[in-house]
Amino acid sequence: MSSDRPTGTSHGLAAGLLAALLLACTALLGAGSPARAETAGTGPTATTIAEALAAGPVYVDPSYAAAVNPAQQQALVDQIAATGLPINVVLVPLNKGDAFDGDSRTLAAVLRERLGRQQRILITNNEYGKWLTGTEWPTDAHQTRDAASAVGFLKELDDAGLAARIGKAVELIKAGNGTAVYKAETARIDNEYSARPEAEEHASGSSSDSGSGTLIAIAAGLVLAVVGAGLLVRHRLPRHTSFTFPDAVFAAEEAADEAGLRRQAAAEMLALGEAVEHADGATSGLSRALDAYDAAGRVLDAARGLPDLVGVLALAAEGRSALAPTPGLPLCFFDPRHGTAVRRTTWRPLGRRERADVAVCDDCGQALRARRSPQVMAVRHRGRTVPYFEVPAEHSLWAATGYGSLLSGPDDTLAARVGTGEFSRARLQSDDHGGAAAD
Repeated sequence: MSSDRPTGTSHGLAAGLLAALLLACTALLGAGSPARAETAGTGPTATTIAEALAAGPVYVDPSYAAAVNPAQQQALVDQIAATGLPINVVLVPLNKGDAFDGDSRTLAAVLRERLGRQQRILITNNEYGKWLTGTEWPTDAHQTRDAASAVGFLKELDDAGLAARIGKAVELIKAGNGTAVYKAETARIDNEYSARPEAEEHASGSSSDSGSGTLIAIAAGLVLAVVGAGLLVRHRLPRHTSFTFPDAVFAAEEAADEAGLRRQAAAEMLALGEAVEHADGATSGLSRALDAYDAAGRVLDAARGLPDLVGVLALAAEGRSALAPTPGLPLCFFDPRHGTAVRRTTWRPLGRRERADVAVCDDCGQALRARRSPQVMAVRHRGRTVPYFEVPAEHSLWAATGYGSLLSGPDDTLAARVGTGEFSRARLQSDDHGGAAAD
C-alpha cells in the first residue's frame, strides 16, 4: 500500500462528507421555496381550496404568487387540460397549527375528503422546500407518488423554479413512467456519491493534506449549520426513524398526526363501503370485503390512538383487495402509512435469529437491500417508544399481524381476527398491563 493512500482516503472521505452534508442542507432547508409565515393557524382552509378547484385545476395561495405567477399558472392549466387527466395543483403555506398542521400528507387527506371519491390526481408543495407530494385516488394508476418525488432528484431541474418542477411532474404523470424515472434518478445519485471517494483517492497528490484539511473544515462548519437547521425544522419532519425515538418529539407529532389520520381513516372506510355497494353480486371476494368494512367501522369507533387508526387503513386495504380480480399485497409492514406494499421479502430483525416474511413498499425494500434500517411506525408501550411490531403480540392485534403481513393464509384475515374478538382482547390485555397507549 503506498504511503500517500491514507491521505487520499482522508481527502475522499472529507469530499464525500461535504457532498453528503450539502445534500442534507438542501433536503432540510429546501431550495427556491417561497418564504413561509411562521404564525400558527394562518393559511387557507380546505373549504377555500375546494371551492377554488371547482373553478379551475390550479390553486396558488398569494404567498406563492411570486414563485408561480399568473402566466405560469395559466400555462399549467393549459398543460393539465392537454393531458385529459383529473389533475389538480395546490400550493399553500404549510405551518404547524394550520388547517393541515403543516403536513402535506394531511393536506392531501383532507382535500381527498372534501373533493369527493371520484378519480383525482393531486400535486401539492411539500414541507421540505423544493420537493413535491403526489397523491392519486382511488389508486396510484399513473404513478403519481413517484412522479412527484422524482422531480426533486432530476439534475436538469436543479436551478428550475417551482412552476417548472410542477410542469415536469404533470409530464411524468401523463407519461405514466414516474416510478422508472424515480428509480433511475435515485440510483444515479447513489452511484455518483459511492464512486466519488475512489475517484478522488486516485487523483490525490502532494497537496492532499491541505485540500483534505480545508474540506474537513468546511464539512465541520456545515455540520454545525445542518445541526442548527435540524433543530429549527425537526418538528416538521415525518416521524420515520431508524428505530430511535425522541419521546418529546414523538408525543407532539403523534397528536398532530392523529387528527388528519382519523379523517383519512374515515374516508377510506366510506370509500370501501361505496365500492362494496357498487360491486357485482357475483364478485368472489364480496363477502370478505363486507367483513372488512364492518371490522373497519368497529375499529374506527373504538380507536383511541394512531395504531388503531392505521388499522382502519389496513382493513380498508384488505377489503379493496378482496374486491380486486387478483388480490394484492397488504400495506407496508414497517409503516402502513407508506401505502400498499410492492413485494414480499425476508427480514431478520437486528440481533435476532428468527426471520419474518413481510410485505414492503419500494422505499423500505431499497433500505433493506442497502442494509439500512427501514423507516418504521413507532408507538408508546409501557412508557417507552418502540416500533409497533415490538409490542407483545397479546397486547396488540397490529403487532401480532404486522397489519396483514404476518397472516398465515387466505382465510386468516384482519377482519376475521377483529370478528373473533382478538382486537378487543388485545386492548384489554394491554390495559391490564399498563400499555393502553400501544393500541
